[in-house]
Amino acid sequence: MLPLGGESAAAQAARPRAVNLARGTNQNGVRLYNERLVLSLIRKEGCLPKAEIARQTGLSAQTITVIMRQLEADHLVVKQGRTRGKIGQPSVPFALNPAGAYSLGLKIGRRSNDLVLIDMLGGVRRSLHEAGSYPTPHSVSDFVTRGIAEIIGPLSKAKLRRICGLGIAAPFELWNWEEQIGAPHEVLDQWRTFDLKEAIARICPWPVVFCNDASAACGAELECSRQR
Repeated sequence: MLPLGGESAAAQAARPRAVNLARGTNQNGVRLYNERLVLSLIRKEGCLPKAEIARQTGLSAQTITVIMRQLEADHLVVKQGRTRGKIGQPSVPFALNPAGAYSLGLKIGRRSNDLVLIDMLGGVRRSLHEAGSYPTPHSVSDFVTRGIAEIIGPLSKAKLRRICGLGIAAPFELWNWEEQIGAPHEVLDQWRTFDLKEAIARICPWPVVFCNDASAACGAELECSRQR
């Protein structure tokens, strides 16, 4: 079990180096931006050959060749079978590698909490569910502490290094649920001064992002519906 605010040895080994992925004017920032652009395009289309990636992004064929070589070396994309039957040389489409990256997702609900590990395509690799009468800061922190330890425990060091972050989906103003779930006022009122993102960041060794649950659901539907 991970102590509250502490890290297991595996989690410490998995802590990523700080990298600024924001779009920048320096060469490294542009390269990272272009790589994200290509990965997003492949996610949207399913798989694409280099020529089509260059056409849709407006980047040169040489730039795309360099990017795809790096993404393949990083195991973020994989080659598919050659496409034949068209004019010209057979093309080799690229697809995202499901095992190229992983992330954790935490959902806080009125009666339950869920923690999942998903792969690069959004497939659920491991999941935990815990029911309860109502959420409290302590119960959520305890669930995340135990849950991360249980989910990452069986993972190899190589897979741990590919975990890129944890996303939280929860309603804003949790203290307003008093009537809906019949929770004591003094219990739910604790959420007014509890910084959920900061608390989870002390438990989790990866970057943490926080999003309203409805907005997170809409974003997930937008992304995952493209892959159906």
